[in-house]
Amino acid sequence: MDRVFQRFAEQLTESTHRDAAQQSMAEVAAALELSCFAYLAFPRRPGSAPNLISTYPRSWTAIYLQRGYESVDPVVRRAMRQPKPFRWGLGLEARNRSEAERAVFEEAAKFGIRCGFTFPIHDDKGAIAALSFASDDRRTGERSLIEHAQSLRLIATFFHAHAKRFWTIDRMVGGVVLSPREYQCLEWSARGKSAGEIGIILGIAERTAGFHLDNARAKLGVSSLRQAIVLLTESKSRK
Repeated sequence: MDRVFQRFAEQLTESTHRDAAQQSMAEVAAALELSCFAYLAFPRRPGSAPNLISTYPRSWTAIYLQRGYESVDPVVRRAMRQPKPFRWGLGLEARNRSEAERAVFEEAAKFGIRCGFTFPIHDDKGAIAALSFASDDRRTGERSLIEHAQSLRLIATFFHAHAKRFWTIDRMVGGVVLSPREYQCLEWSARGKSAGEIGIILGIAERTAGFHLDNARAKLGVSSLRQAIVLLTESKSRK
């Protein structure tokens, strides 16, 4: 396992995209004889979707995010309350589980996610995330998980520290990270929309749209919106 962890650290340090990070963690899961993993970073703003890097079946993660299951998932709730790693799954439910909580477990089991081990991550900046390893069989990999629990906890923290880069790389223009609104406004401007039209599309005031466009231009160090759009186009061509 030492070689697995060393390879994981090297790959993650060099990765520049979430797919590479996903692969590095998938190799750790495979070494533990576990079928899949999921890293879920919870949003700080209420109502925002969580960030996910996972090898769970896509059909399940699509349902999970679309239906907002993170708000009722007992694994998520426990991970947000406590930093201590824990086991979960069918057969390990607390007696006071609500029907909604039981339904999440039962539906996940249909996709081969019957049990697992979760490492909550509470960093010093207030961010909360969780890294879960899952299996269709409680016995599979459980011994390895317990044996390497301390190392896996460090891996979870390390992964969390590096994963933050992937939430901003899609908004990077000319080496500068724009805010979500700045990037949205610049994208619509590149499509020929005026500040007024952008405001209508995004549900914000024309003045607010103009403010975000000005901020984007200033961050990029250019004097005109046209120059900012050129930088945006160039950055997209490299992705």
